[in-house]
Amino acid sequence: MSRKIGVVGLGYVGLPVAVAFGEKQPIIGFDINPHRIATLQQNTDYTGEVLEEELKKAQIDFTSNAEKLKDCDFIIVAVPTPIDKAKQPDLTPLIKASETVGKNLQPGTIVVYESTVYPGATEEICVPVLEQHSGLRAGYDFFVGYSPERINPGDKEHTFKHIVKVVSGQDEDTLDVIADTYGMVVEAGVHKAPSIKVAEAAKVIENTQRDLNIALMNELAIIFDCLGIDTADVLAAASTKWNFLRFTPGLVGGHCIGVDPYYLTHKAESIGYHPQMILSGRRINDGMGKFIATSLVKQMILKRIPMQGSRVTILGVTFKENVPDLRNSRVIDIIRELQDFGIEVQVTDPLADYEEAKAEYGLQLRPLNELQLADAIILAVPHYDYMALGWKGVTSLLHNHHGIIVDIKSVLDVASRPNNITLWRL
Repeated sequence: MSRKIGVVGLGYVGLPVAVAFGEKQPIIGFDINPHRIATLQQNTDYTGEVLEEELKKAQIDFTSNAEKLKDCDFIIVAVPTPIDKAKQPDLTPLIKASETVGKNLQPGTIVVYESTVYPGATEEICVPVLEQHSGLRAGYDFFVGYSPERINPGDKEHTFKHIVKVVSGQDEDTLDVIADTYGMVVEAGVHKAPSIKVAEAAKVIENTQRDLNIALMNELAIIFDCLGIDTADVLAAASTKWNFLRFTPGLVGGHCIGVDPYYLTHKAESIGYHPQMILSGRRINDGMGKFIATSLVKQMILKRIPMQGSRVTILGVTFKENVPDLRNSRVIDIIRELQDFGIEVQVTDPLADYEEAKAEYGLQLRPLNELQLADAIILAVPHYDYMALGWKGVTSLLHNHHGIIVDIKSVLDVASRPNNITLWRL
């Protein structure tokens, strides 16, 4: 039997899910942000994840009226699960969404959570909220499941339809319905996890594993910098071995890799285990912005560039290339560290929203053509626009085409580096 589907939260995760189902049948797309709803009703996705043509084809009733969820008997919750300033899980959006769903929950409905959480959160945190605000009992009057999101912002190959969907339910019948429902739209197929906790744990370790691998590369990059060895050259050589896993060093931000490990460590510490390796990796990755900034300062000192009165240009501030997502961008760590040295920092980004950058980080972004000439350039986020500039375009932003270039992700061709440029790479 076809289910009437509602998706709560229409961000980077929820919108692609809604569009996939909306291509098959009419659904409800709910978000508390009126501006988000208004733009989607105009077939515009300012996150860049869904094309205008796809929105036009999808049968989605975009709304900020939560009462429309009463017409749904299969509700997918896909809201952010960030961390707070103390790096503890902030479940506020998830709890608020559960309250909204609970107030409009009808008997027989299945509620599936996609938000990243620690093992046990769905049943320990979300279910009681649903019961409290609905007056219904989980497992009797309504049912819950968990299906971890695997959306990779900016990735046009590994999309919602083409990634195996892990699904779980509180009982076998619920699991079968959830698997069948997602199976209608996920071409890569579904994997039935034996329990909700297993599915929650699977999600949180996916990004924890990646975080640790990048932390290893970052630590190696620090060591190689001390030894005067180019990290990219080392990785190129090591990658010739068939079983070498080629991860690369860099800033680790965004809403997943830089956040999810803290959900797992929070749960581990709550049961009396202090995770050492995971937190060690987090400390390394969280410190890379400072390392990059101080490395540039050392290069400036060697070039006899005074800190006071100097200017550094940052190219890119979003958390990764070719996406407008500013959430948990670690480029801000570089900016603040340089400012602590008394250096003037100017920042540009062709994709970032200027108002969001101001509200989130207090940054006044500038268009590329309005930048003042600088003593050093940090290519922090290699958007397509910056890659198209090449050496000539990047060096044109320096005084007399002379100075220091920091290429964090080693995307510029070393062989064609101009003679009057000092290049530092992570």
